[in-house]
Amino acid sequence: MIREFKYRLRSPIGGLAADLSAEAVSPGETAAPSVGIHRGVRLLLPASGIYWEDLAWLSFVVALRADELRIRHPDGVHLQIVSLDFPLADYRPEVAALAVDGWLREEFDLPDIGITCSYTGGADPYAFSWGGAEPPLRSPRL
Repeated sequence: MIREFKYRLRSPIGGLAADLSAEAVSPGETAAPSVGIHRGVRLLLPASGIYWEDLAWLSFVVALRADELRIRHPDGVHLQIVSLDFPLADYRPEVAALAVDGWLREEFDLPDIGITCSYTGGADPYAFSWGGAEPPLRSPRL
């Protein structure tokens, strides 16, 4: 079943937002283009395509959660990303990670591992936390 997760962080300068629609499917149920994450955990890409940085951030969080997913689905699980939209907000590809983490927590009843964002002001107004993990990309913003 397709489930939508809406990530929102409001701030004095507007905020960050992402709408992610996805569903968990059994391996072999679809032939969509995909990215292997870890031992039977795959990320199936949306038919409309996806921006490379968004894919990197989605993959990062799914990789952080892969062991938990494998425990729940020993035969593997495919995560079909149906859509990822950034409605009327500042665009930061890191927000894709926050959206997929929220979706995974709701879909699989996973615990919070400290993947967060807060408004801090200044030249780079948002501070991201990855639960102790190193982020996959190093950009001037990070």
